[in-house]
Amino acid sequence: MEQNLPLLAAITATFFAAGIVKGVTGMGLPTVAMGVLGAFLSPLAAASLLLAPSFVTNVWQLLAGSRFGALVRRLWPMMLTIVVGTILGSALLTGGDTQTTTTALGVALVVYAATTLLARPLRVPERLERLASPVVGFVTGIVTGGTGVFVIPAVPYLQSLGLDKDDLVQALGLSFTVSTIALAVGLGWNGGIASDGWLASVLAVIPALVGMQVGQVIRTRISPLVFRRVFLVFLLLLGLEMASRSLF
Repeated sequence: MEQNLPLLAAITATFFAAGIVKGVTGMGLPTVAMGVLGAFLSPLAAASLLLAPSFVTNVWQLLAGSRFGALVRRLWPMMLTIVVGTILGSALLTGGDTQTTTTALGVALVVYAATTLLARPLRVPERLERLASPVVGFVTGIVTGGTGVFVIPAVPYLQSLGLDKDDLVQALGLSFTVSTIALAVGLGWNGGIASDGWLASVLAVIPALVGMQVGQVIRTRISPLVFRRVFLVFLLLLGLEMASRSLF
């Protein structure tokens, strides 16, 4: 038991920090959790741990808005293909090739951080949305299933739709909630969640929620924009380190 205490402390601290990021920026809990936990656990173990905290915090975010029905009607093709892609892609996480999945996770973190920091905001015309949404959803699902990271390319795409601030936050909550459920189904279908994995994941909800509350307090005292940039630079460096492991 004593040998597990450092690991338990690291997991608790990770979800607390990830909750702070989500409290300040409205997103980032699964990304931070996967990035940090992936430094000392396999991506599969990290993905199993984040299921319950991600589900609880994202449902909270999803239900905070008033446009749930309208967003579901608009985005259901994307949500459907997220499910399909995630279940198919989860075979990559459960395949046992830890080096490949760790590298893929690192690349996903680098792409997300670099794109968000450097790329100009895009705007997808409404006439293209019907064609783009299923494609973006499927690619997001494959990335989610293979790495446990929900954000590429879903987040840049949702930001390109011209949604107002509240609708965007709720749309992100919808996308992340669907991704979490699909990842749980995919990992469970492929036997990727150990018998005690669900209990550990449920317990991780506590530090995540405490972190969210702390993050919401921090948001009133510092610039969320500055905080977000520092967070993205951290993710970029972390992703580069993970992606480079296969080279050494």
